[in-house]
Amino acid sequence: MPLPLYLLAVAVFAMGTSEFMLAGLLPDIASDFDVTVGTAGLLTSAFAIGMVVGAPLVAALARNWPRRSGLLGFLLAFSAAHAVGACTTSFPVLLATRITAALANAGFLAVALTAAATLVPPDRKGRALAVLLSGTTLATIAGVPGGSVLGTLFGWRATFWAVAVLCLPAALGVLKGIRDVRAREQATDGPDLRAELAQTARPQLILMMLLGALVNAATFAGFTFLAPIVTGTAGLSALWISGVLVLFGLGSFVGVSVAGRLSDQYPGPVVAVAGPLLLIGWPALAVLADRPAALLVLVFVQGALSFALGSTLITRVLYAAAGAPTMAGSYATAALNVGAAVGPLVAAATLGTAAGNLGPLWASGSLVALALLIAFPFRALIAAGRSAEAPEQPLRLSL
Repeated sequence: MPLPLYLLAVAVFAMGTSEFMLAGLLPDIASDFDVTVGTAGLLTSAFAIGMVVGAPLVAALARNWPRRSGLLGFLLAFSAAHAVGACTTSFPVLLATRITAALANAGFLAVALTAAATLVPPDRKGRALAVLLSGTTLATIAGVPGGSVLGTLFGWRATFWAVAVLCLPAALGVLKGIRDVRAREQATDGPDLRAELAQTARPQLILMMLLGALVNAATFAGFTFLAPIVTGTAGLSALWISGVLVLFGLGSFVGVSVAGRLSDQYPGPVVAVAGPLLLIGWPALAVLADRPAALLVLVFVQGALSFALGSTLITRVLYAAAGAPTMAGSYATAALNVGAAVGPLVAAATLGTAAGNLGPLWASGSLVALALLIAFPFRALIAAGRSAEAPEQPLRLSL
């Protein structure tokens, strides 16, 4: 894999730390602003909604910008939003900074996903995506738990400052490692913006985006509210939150690494194995969450399965959007973040039910079940490998 791809992954690490870090900070933020944990969870949804709206919009605006300059600008804007968030005493302002940061993240990720796909041969998009997403999984291993410890020791604002500073070396890496060429130069004689936007009407792309969104919704539904499960249901101390997040991150790294080597050629088997296991795992975690040993094992397993299945489906999005070379990254980003927005909202609604802290885990299982029910009739299309990128391939039921 080319060096610029790893430099992009460093920047994704910084942004992934921000996106996931609230899972360990929600109780403190809720206490500081005198709101409920469910209300504080809206910060996660606001970030995701900003990315959903921002990804296509910013990608459309930035499609002719010099790639290095665009990526650098997005990173600096992201850093500034976190500095403001660290200083504010108003929850609405903090919410606004999350949306602003999300727009910058959306622009960066949409351009980075497209750039990653052009840095490798056409049949290695899955491997390139795995390298890029490794920044996110490493964020859950090191960045998020580190932020949780930092928040526990010095307050949640210290974590926001840390993310703001972390963006600076990532920006230097982009400045030194990415050629400052215009995105359109990577797709000579490619389609215009209207033709690329029309790709969203293709049934294959709609299906892959829907499945990717549902699986990511399940991931965020459970992940966002792990902290109250660790300290409440399992009865562990607050410092154990970091350990649980590390295990989830280690699992996600394993999952995305394995899937990255298989998703280009064998997407069907990955979905066929990871999907049912993921469906079983969320309810199992809900039932056994009061047993710390079982909780730790299942958190690792669910991290691996969630990212293996999710990254495979997002790779399918990139293939299905092959006819939109400068907008494909925005479609993948939108699919990821529709799920990231919906998941915490669904999970938060379950907190007031009889399920209590375990409600988000049951919600995750339900979302995976819905994804598998939708995917089953179209399993032949999902298993089609690189042929799925052919624009003329019709959508057929496999009965």
